[in-house]
Amino acid sequence: MYELATLDTELAAIEVVREVLVLQRRLRGGGCTGRVCLRCVRHHRDAVAKTMARGLTIDFLLPAFPTKSPNPAKVLGPLPDLAEELALRFLESLCERVAEVYPPGARIRICSDGRVFNDLIGVSDDDVTRYAHELNRMIDRIGAVHLDQYTLDDVYPGADPTRMRGALTTGRGPRPEDLRAEVRGGGDLVHMYRGITRFMLEDLSTPEYTGSRAALQRRSRELAYGVIARSRAWDELLGELFPDAVRLSIHPQPCGTRKIGLLLADTPDVWLTPWHSAAVETGEGRFTLMKRAAAEAVGARLVTARGRPSHFVLPRSPEARSPESRATAAAATAVPVPAPASIPDPRQEPRHAC
Repeated sequence: MYELATLDTELAAIEVVREVLVLQRRLRGGGCTGRVCLRCVRHHRDAVAKTMARGLTIDFLLPAFPTKSPNPAKVLGPLPDLAEELALRFLESLCERVAEVYPPGARIRICSDGRVFNDLIGVSDDDVTRYAHELNRMIDRIGAVHLDQYTLDDVYPGADPTRMRGALTTGRGPRPEDLRAEVRGGGDLVHMYRGITRFMLEDLSTPEYTGSRAALQRRSRELAYGVIARSRAWDELLGELFPDAVRLSIHPQPCGTRKIGLLLADTPDVWLTPWHSAAVETGEGRFTLMKRAAAEAVGARLVTARGRPSHFVLPRSPEARSPESRATAAAATAVPVPAPASIPDPRQEPRHAC
């Protein structure tokens, strides 16, 4: 067991939290200030210091890496690609930096939530299984020793996926009417509701869809409630199983809440994730995330690896592009803001739509 003096523990805990918060995914207007929010440091310091005082590895929980978006205009296919690999390498490097401050180091348990709500987003259980297996192989291939994956299959081994989801939500998660009332009441949940609704609208806008835009909007809003409710149930279960873990999130978080929002990639859109986009090399080994259609629109070149699409490479010389291409590139890399008509404010929705 690793031992630190009391003062060293306090200082080391602060430094570890700072290492995480410098990569914080912030909610716009969420209250955080400065390069590293000192209020957030204070909020999470005690949980880290408690683990350090016992000389144990710091356990981080990150619900993430569920499955690829089913919309081919956003991603390269159903399996993890370079977008996920870069995110995994980033998480591994974060743990390595923590070990420089606190030798027992940290472990990030990736609590993949694909099985939790894949039936709502139009992804098969087989695709979720293949994604999770490939993610494990990727973790091994890149030599990430501080990462592991934990899924609903680990909680209910051998069970039918439908039964897993039923067991998960029995006695957990909000009641539908309570969740709708919470969203209508405003507050931080509205941001998540709107973000997930936007994802649902994009994911369901596949070439196979032949219905109206208005119908798709209504369905996306309804499914967003389901995704949030299932995610809350998964969150509660993880709290039961790992009560001492420090909680991370891929969603922007308000200041001083129990989770730290973590930015997994260099992207101008704080909601964009590796499983809703593709990795795009912008030059000199630097990458960003873009939706597949946006990358193709600016003339990015597709690169394959191990027999599968891997990532895009932007044209090297902006001067070589046409004025139209440069304009498209600027639009594609800007922060995408959904049109007000696409995702209505839930507080203004008629009651029968909620």
